[in-house]
Amino acid sequence: MNYRPSWRWAGLLLPLALHAQPSSPPLQPLSLQQTLQAAQDNLEVALSRRNLAGAQADITSADRAPLPVLSASVSQIDLKNGNGSGRVLQDRTYDKSLGLDWTWERGNKRELRTLTAQRTADAARAELQETVLQQRVAALAAFYELLAAQERLDTNTELDGNATELARIAARRLQAGDLSAQETARTEIEAQRARAERRQAELERQRSALALWQLTALATPQQLQARADWPAPVPGIASVDLEALVEERADVQAARARVEAAQAALDASTALKKSDITWGVSYNHYPGTSTALMELRMQMPLQWGYAYQGEIGRASAQFGLAQDALERTRRLARQELERLQHEVLSTAERAAVFDAEILPRARRVAEGAELAYRKGALSLTDLLDARRTLRVTALDAVAARKEHAQALGAWQLRTGQTVTAATP
Repeated sequence: MNYRPSWRWAGLLLPLALHAQPSSPPLQPLSLQQTLQAAQDNLEVALSRRNLAGAQADITSADRAPLPVLSASVSQIDLKNGNGSGRVLQDRTYDKSLGLDWTWERGNKRELRTLTAQRTADAARAELQETVLQQRVAALAAFYELLAAQERLDTNTELDGNATELARIAARRLQAGDLSAQETARTEIEAQRARAERRQAELERQRSALALWQLTALATPQQLQARADWPAPVPGIASVDLEALVEERADVQAARARVEAAQAALDASTALKKSDITWGVSYNHYPGTSTALMELRMQMPLQWGYAYQGEIGRASAQFGLAQDALERTRRLARQELERLQHEVLSTAERAAVFDAEILPRARRVAEGAELAYRKGALSLTDLLDARRTLRVTALDAVAARKEHAQALGAWQLRTGQTVTAATP
């Protein structure tokens, strides 16, 4: 039995199948300010907030005196002859004792312990600010990376359309006998190449959207779309006092708080040389001798042959390590600010040259080549070269705008300035 497909039923089911396919989610335009705001509450910032909460709890733990110790005992239990008869607590000759002991910390140990915890919490608070700033800088860079990917996709889409149109015209001219088969094949190859470059640009846009979503968790990677234009250059960057900016940075403040915490810990280790005294009092009940006996006692460790050299040496090493870390943080901060300053100035000039001179000239050359080729006054090779030059120039212009926007945004965030919001 031969099976013959019913094309009539296939034609009726095809619209239903197309309607049942899931449609792509609508794009959600995202502004730069929304991106920076969302970056302040991502997972990295949440982890840093947890660390600060733990450091603040350590202050409460450190700022307390040793707890008093309540003790109770029963002694003088005669296992051979017994302790008499009668009531256990009142009549039998057990020595019952109830005592209270309390340790007196000397050498300001509590104050130094609390100061160490406070300075550690200050460092954690500054590190939280630094984490927020780092996430904002990363989100800003990802935002402009997505914007650049969108513009690269638009450029490749436009060039793909032009190449496809040129291949279609070449195919008609081949049928009319006005163009050789070799040149027609070259136009088809160029169209396929432009189509592959457009698909690669689509993939890069998806990757950029995913990177931005990981930092902001806004919508879904398929919905994110950067809604902005490139920022304009900002004057006065070269005349900024970098030394003052270095000391105001959150990472430098955190390193400075670590030094103060290490200094307090060193003082606390030195205070261990003063022995703590434990005072105690107990009430004794011993039938047959007295039912109201009191004991007063005092205890303290005898520091013979050891004066906490290990603890002091360890704390001293930690203090030196914190000082070195502070100096390294200052140098790295100064290096980063100088790098950002130079990048902002150089990328601003490069982006301005591309937008004002190079890209418009490349567009005029490509438009002139298109017109000349249609009139038969230019070869196909020259036309393809003009189009490729335009593509490379357009992509370089997008890269120049992206680098300037990222450098300028990082500089403004690092120096505490208001970020120049791109105009929608």
